Amino acid sequence: MFKRVTAWFGFVLLCSIPAMSQANPNQVAILKWYPANTSAEFSVGRAPWGIAFDGSSLWVTNFADATVTKLRASDGAQLGTFKTGTGPTAMAFDGANVWVANSGSNSTSKIRARDGALLGTFSVGNTPDGIAFDGANVWVANGFGNTVTKLRATDGKLLGTFPTGEEPACVAFDGSNVWVNNFVSGSVTKLRGSDGKKLGEFPVGAGAEAVAFDGANVWVTNSDGDTVTKLRASDGLALGTFPVGMTPSGIVFDGQSMWVTNYGSSTIMKLRITDGKVLGTFPTGSEPLVPAFDGANIWVPNSEDNSVSKM
Repeated sequence: MFKRVTAWFGFVLLCSIPAMSQANPNQVAILKWYPANTSAEFSVGRAPWGIAFDGSSLWVTNFADATVTKLRASDGAQLGTFKTGTGPTAMAFDGANVWVANSGSNSTSKIRARDGALLGTFSVGNTPDGIAFDGANVWVANGFGNTVTKLRATDGKLLGTFPTGEEPACVAFDGSNVWVNNFVSGSVTKLRGSDGKKLGEFPVGAGAEAVAFDGANVWVTNSDGDTVTKLRASDGLALGTFPVGMTPSGIVFDGQSMWVTNYGSSTIMKLRITDGKVLGTFPTGSEPLVPAFDGANIWVPNSEDNSVSKM
């Protein structure tokens, strides 16, 4: 787990418009092609940790409250707060439901996105942290179990539990395979999505914290090294390690750039995916964790402020 979220808790002055070739098409479409700006901050529960987008709303886990909060993406209005298991951390959306990893109760909750109804709670491994959906199944990284659990999304049936490196923290799916970063091992494990067979384990940096896929490559934040590592998804070849801010905690792809939250400096950085160049650094709330992208904006849970920033 994030050692990361200390013991478990813990203007941009627009001088010019960047070249259109560097702009995100979704942002251009809504006349928001400028690099980034904290346009709003919204209150949620205590110690917000994970966040997921369901197509119209953002869901935020409130670690200290054992709840999740639903926010309308257009204006951040609260649409409800719903109970989940103890110590909710990461979230994933399966097209109809939100799945929540409950680190304190060794379980995963399935919540209907339409109305927040709890559809089921399913046992997984020890201290689940990261979670991802592969189009049919949900994969959960068990932080203190050194495993990842595969559940069938339709009914939560256990399909397998597979070994990873030491202290797996987050999960990403690349269309065929599942990638799990191992915090203590400083590595990322590649598993075949169909049967969980281990296809490789690749070194990254110290404190491998979060993982994201950009369509061709896998990116891992190294929280103890203040860097991110880029790996080619096809074979795990390291394509570069790039400096970022203090204690990088989360990462997300917006269709063109990578965004990295820096827990230690309360900022988020935008990186060019071709070479890892920093395109901008922007303030967030205090102690930001793993961000999400809603097709137009970046959302950041601020674990110390009990808030979410919309960029």
